[in-house]
Amino acid sequence: MPEDMTLQNLPTGLFIGGAWRPGSRPGLIPVSNPSDGSVIAEVADADESDARTAVDAASAAAKGWAATPPRERSEILRRCWELMRRDAEALARLISLENGKALKDARGEVAYAAEFFRWFAEEAVRGAGDFGLAPSGANRILVTYQPIGVSLLITPWNFPAAMATRKIAPALAAGCTCILKPATETPLTALAVAALLAEAGVPAGVVNVLTTSTTAKVVNTILDDPRVRKVSFTGSTEVGRVLLRKAADQVIHSSMELGGNAPFLVFEDADLDRALDGLMVAKMRNGGEACTAANRIYVQRGIAETFASRLAERMAALRVGPGVEETTDCGPLVNAGAVNKVAELVDDAVARGAKVLCGGTRGSGPGHFYPPTVLADVPDEAIIRREEIFGPVAPLYTFDTEEEAITRANDTEYGLVAYLFTRDLARGLRVSEALEAGMVALNRGLVSDPAAPFGGVKQSGLGREGAHHGMLEFMEAKYIATDW
Repeated sequence: MPEDMTLQNLPTGLFIGGAWRPGSRPGLIPVSNPSDGSVIAEVADADESDARTAVDAASAAAKGWAATPPRERSEILRRCWELMRRDAEALARLISLENGKALKDARGEVAYAAEFFRWFAEEAVRGAGDFGLAPSGANRILVTYQPIGVSLLITPWNFPAAMATRKIAPALAAGCTCILKPATETPLTALAVAALLAEAGVPAGVVNVLTTSTTAKVVNTILDDPRVRKVSFTGSTEVGRVLLRKAADQVIHSSMELGGNAPFLVFEDADLDRALDGLMVAKMRNGGEACTAANRIYVQRGIAETFASRLAERMAALRVGPGVEETTDCGPLVNAGAVNKVAELVDDAVARGAKVLCGGTRGSGPGHFYPPTVLADVPDEAIIRREEIFGPVAPLYTFDTEEEAITRANDTEYGLVAYLFTRDLARGLRVSEALEAGMVALNRGLVSDPAAPFGGVKQSGLGREGAHHGMLEFMEAKYIATDW
């Protein structure tokens, strides 16, 4: 995507077998700007026949790509990283337009997304394998890892670049071909990434992109094909359960990065400035529309009032506006439904006794905006404690003891990430081990890193993305017994 690319010349077709083509469904899918509701582009609409064609293309390219030397795959991925860095500003503005996120957040996402190409360019040449002697002494044990095969990648709207590269990069590094199905709300970024991949030298058919208004039909068609051996999904737990049931029909290997309800614990001995800085990142990254967002903020009673006052001051100072404006701190939510859900959660909490310290009332006018909001004294029975907020709302709760903090933090079906702040290293490590989460941020407001395994426990998912774990998700271990 050259920096001079505009919405008028951005590819908007399906990307199958290295070529752009129209969708087989009549009509196009409109893409709206959440800041004002205007339609900024229209993209092709795939049907089941397009899905089958995409599987054909991925399958035809699979053998050749799997046989491509790791160094060659690595160099192509490295080139993808270089091109994303070259086009960073154009991609960031595109994300802000179709997603609504603040431009400064969009720039951060592009930098993060590009790093997956660089990381897996390095991992591609570090093929895993094992060799040993069987305990009986009768034979040698050789273990090699091979590409799992054609992979379906399904990504959400909240990080349209990073969620795509976090799946594409390890798939390609492992030697797999893939079909990317981006969210209908934010397809343009995925199409721009596809153009970049082609420019970087990814062979035809290795990466295919389908945009569709009939997601279930297209996805089911792909998962019904016995040539498809992997599905990697990021999205809600509800949809993840449906996909797991469908994947069971063909016994397809599944990676699921699902919902979260992250606790954020602040102990009385914490550095409050650092904790507040961390919370502003953990809560307000992408305006709270993140599975890693701090949803339940537990503050020890002795500092609760001070912490709440200082947090409300910071949240109230954030500038709300269109994502593409340089001065915007908090952009709009993705659509009207998202605003309605956030408003319902806040109204329910207030009706049950929560106090609004700032925000709490949606504005009028165009765009899907909700103001940064802080709620104090939120009762445990409020719905907001149990559900993902996916918006700029910070509900505050108090606790007295370490044991109580751990118990309340773990009182959820989710287990993606948890945050805690304390100056006591022993406590920090002790609580980190006790928290039921796949990731813990200790005295930090950010956990995501391409070099670290990203994923959750309980209802937050299966498998890991990033680190060497992410590449192994797209590989099968083959054991060879031999003697000499």
